[in-house]
Amino acid sequence: MSAYEAIIGLEVHVQLATASKLFCSCPTTFGQPANTNVCEVCSGMPGALPVPNRQAVHYAALVGLATNCAINRRSVFARKNYFYPDLPAGYQISQFELPICEHGFLEIDVDGVRKKIGITRIHMENDAGKNIHAQGENLSYVDLNRAGTPLVEIVSEPDMRSSAEAVAYLKALHGIVTYLGVCDGNMEEGSFRCDANVSIRPLGVTTFGTRTELKNVNSFRNVQRAIEYEIARQQDVLDDGESVIQETRLYDAVKNITASMRSKEEAHDYRYFPDPDLLPVEISSEELERWRAELPELPASRSARFMRLTGLPVSDVEILVQSRGLADFFEQAAAKADPRKVANMVLGPLLRECNARNVNPAKPEQWAMQPDAVAELVHLVDEGMISAKIANDIFGDLFATGDKPAEYVKKKGLAQISDSSALEAVVDDVLQANPAEVTAYRGGKVKLMSFFVGQVMRATRGKANPALVNALLQKKL
Repeated sequence: MSAYEAIIGLEVHVQLATASKLFCSCPTTFGQPANTNVCEVCSGMPGALPVPNRQAVHYAALVGLATNCAINRRSVFARKNYFYPDLPAGYQISQFELPICEHGFLEIDVDGVRKKIGITRIHMENDAGKNIHAQGENLSYVDLNRAGTPLVEIVSEPDMRSSAEAVAYLKALHGIVTYLGVCDGNMEEGSFRCDANVSIRPLGVTTFGTRTELKNVNSFRNVQRAIEYEIARQQDVLDDGESVIQETRLYDAVKNITASMRSKEEAHDYRYFPDPDLLPVEISSEELERWRAELPELPASRSARFMRLTGLPVSDVEILVQSRGLADFFEQAAAKADPRKVANMVLGPLLRECNARNVNPAKPEQWAMQPDAVAELVHLVDEGMISAKIANDIFGDLFATGDKPAEYVKKKGLAQISDSSALEAVVDDVLQANPAEVTAYRGGKVKLMSFFVGQVMRATRGKANPALVNALLQKKL
């Protein structure tokens, strides 16, 4: 079996979070009854004239600025001609020779190795509708609610060499567009979806092999699995002395296979030409600088800063910055308490509660708990008012109710016992009740210390100061 190298490029479709479609005023709301968000323009009626959505242009430029692209001050909409039931006009309005953004890059990190992935272009286009194939019927239906929804397509250079690099690039893009607020990033609803171009070549060969395109893969895990399957499939084809066919393939996540869909079209097959109904998009230098000033701190920069702030490993910090909402929540709490302890509380009990309650960790505005409450809880532990165990135990109630931790602790009588005389009596009782263990400890079985601490904590319902308990036990033993 020969050794091969994979060549991977991604085409990522990002649905822009505008209130209306790209060329008409129909809403972009997901999940509406079929064919209700439709008008003459997005249903492709003859004579209906498209009008560009200014916000979509703004959002597309922001994506380009955040990915180190050159923004073309003049870009042109083109008609991409192909025929499919969910494309009512018989063409898609896209951009071809003059896209809005070009020549950018993203940096990714895989196993501690940084790599720059080139971005060829970012162009605007309107989405197609959706074909619905009826179960048990020899019928298909077309829903045009999605037709005309504004997209940007982000086309990478073929710079990735593994499925892990592809997923890292995809996650980096996902973080950027959600931080910018230009896309909700919902992969299940198709707001953020990916086509992967995959080819292989023998090691040492510089020319590219024949590529296949994997269409509309809708999760990070499935992107990785689909690419890995396709690399293995192409290796088997070449090892058998056959040739890889250039085609579009669909990924079946249940069977974990790819299957041929159709032969792959080239750009000339689409017969692109400038859309005669749309003027070129012109962006002024003043407008571009205004948009540049809007850019927030992006995930890569924030991750590096949080690592310096907390001293936590990159794997933990990546969770903190996975959404702008969670990162903002952490940062607001960390401004009022020890950042590392706040981070551990967010990564531990807070995300545990989000998961248990099926609450979106990216939307703190939907939680009852506020950042100040997390900071206050950290202070209560630091000051010895409660133990770390009690803080963990009561976190669920605080998350659900939004109560202030100090008031909750006082109301529930959970304040930690730090009175030496009170604890000394409990320690004496525990030692008297366990003479065999005392003898064994004094005989050298020092691991029994945890047993004695546990007995004291049980007797005080977890309210004893652990450090003081350990000191008293060591003194008496």
